[in-house]
Amino acid sequence: MNRVLVTGLGVTTAVGLTVEAFWQALLAGESGADQISRFDASPYTTTIGAEVRAFDAEAYFTRKVARRMS
Repeated sequence: MNRVLVTGLGVTTAVGLTVEAFWQALLAGESGADQISRFDASPYTTTIGAEVRAFDAEAYFTRKVARRMS
């Protein structure tokens, strides 16, 4: 059996970017699903998704790396 060490807790979700915001959204029954707005999704079967709209990748990564992730 392998041992696991948990050193922290974090989330990046459509309903919250912190554990507390995420938990409160879950308790309130909030849904992160909505019409996709980041790109034109009309060519695809669905236009509904759970975008992480408030996430700023440049706050965590260099601008060069963040652009590659978009």
